[in-house]
Amino acid sequence: MNYYHIWCDLRDTSRDLEFCRAVDAYLGHLQQLGHIESFSVTRRKFGFSPVELGDFHITIQVRDLGKLDDAFRLVAGRTGEVERLHGPVWGAAINTKTALYRDFPDKERTG
Repeated sequence: MNYYHIWCDLRDTSRDLEFCRAVDAYLGHLQQLGHIESFSVTRRKFGFSPVELGDFHITIQVRDLGKLDDAFRLVAGRTGEVERLHGPVWGAAINTKTALYRDFPDKERTG
């Protein structure tokens, strides 16, 4: 499994629940289309994390990088339902940082 991590803050922290609903709608749509396996949204508790990581942490699980590429291609088109759902998420997030991790050891590891 591959894990695409996104850390961010919000432009307006009073809209935190609205942001979470928007992430659920957007990533839920990508999940229904089969581009991602699952996702989660978490929030820093008691300010306990490196401040540069941001207040929110979104983890997206994909079976392989081909699926992640498919999702990126769909979102990059900036059209239709995906753009309608993506806009409120992207518009609310600031200070975004990303990372890509994998299960380890994975099946590709031969030694």
